[in-house]
Amino acid sequence: MGAFLFFFFFFISVSGLLLGWKKNSAGVLLAETQIGSSSEFSEWLPLGVLYEKAARVIKDSVAKNTPLALDRVDIRKDKGVIKFIYEDYYGLQLDGATGQLLEFGKRQSDFVENIHDGSVLDIYFNTSGSPIKILYTTVMSIALLFFTITGFWLWYGPKRMRKSA
Repeated sequence: MGAFLFFFFFFISVSGLLLGWKKNSAGVLLAETQIGSSSEFSEWLPLGVLYEKAARVIKDSVAKNTPLALDRVDIRKDKGVIKFIYEDYYGLQLDGATGQLLEFGKRQSDFVENIHDGSVLDIYFNTSGSPIKILYTTVMSIALLFFTITGFWLWYGPKRMRKSA
């Protein structure tokens, strides 16, 4: 059983390392947040206009025939940027005031995160409610706790026996 779990612990450790470094990956895993022209909301274009510009970029660049669903929107007021993150790990950044495209590309860190927490299997099998992710994280957490406790006991037990002898 432990050898079987090793395979999963390997993926968790490598993906965890990558996630820890994602903001320092020089844009490889996660695009750096660009700087827009204004951080004042009063100077920004309406959200609907920015959304339409983002949708046009996605349609022209990636989803010519099949539209991609918007996953989330991230507003960085202090940087004057709005980020649109789409399914299939695409993301783009627009200047909030002008609507100009500042950054576009694949968000590798989102894929790594889905591997790390097991949700990549829920996406692949198109499950609802993330049952695979919940089972995966539960089993792996219990196994890690078990290995930690038994590892400590294997280290501490002989020390205790030597002390009492």
